[in-house]
Amino acid sequence: MRLYAQTPGRRNRQILADLIAAAVIGAAVWFALAVHDAIMLLAEPGRRVESSGESLASALVDAGETASGVPLVGDLLQKPFRTAADASTGFADAGQSLQDVVGQVATLAALALIVFPVAFVLLLWLPLRLRWIRRSADVRRLFDAPGGADLLALRALTGPPGDLLTVSGVSVSPAGLADGWRRGDRQIVAVLAEVALGRAGLRP
Repeated sequence: MRLYAQTPGRRNRQILADLIAAAVIGAAVWFALAVHDAIMLLAEPGRRVESSGESLASALVDAGETASGVPLVGDLLQKPFRTAADASTGFADAGQSLQDVVGQVATLAALALIVFPVAFVLLLWLPLRLRWIRRSADVRRLFDAPGGADLLALRALTGPPGDLLTVSGVSVSPAGLADGWRRGDRQIVAVLAEVALGRAGLRP
């Protein structure tokens, strides 16, 4: 299986197309990650709320434990501290929820910015590359098969006539090439087969 053509012009175009596809995919991934990081900055207030809530809850719990040691009224003094600590824990949970929402939005945005451009590039580029790889393999197998050169020569004759005007190695007109193919002239058949291979980006 050949990934690139043997003829310089087609090979250079294929390499350029591959580089462009890789560059677009790389740029899409880089941009998506940059957007993800930018969105995640919005989670910073949530982290601060969570940290402050946890710190305040811990301090109130400690204060309540200290207040519970007061004789006779310790339990009454501890109850407000416990209630305030529960409220502070709720603030911490809210901060964590905000971070979770921002993280989900950042992930979904990054995935969308990666999937859609990459899918678009692959739909435009990959089928063409796979079709050429399959076609070049079929043409090569046909050329190597018994009688394959004659079939490729026929393909050259039925293709764009401009290709026949640039045939080298024989000093005959396109009509003479067709006549030589009908007569089974091996030199002309080989030249025409080479034309068909060249259209596929291959060489004999």
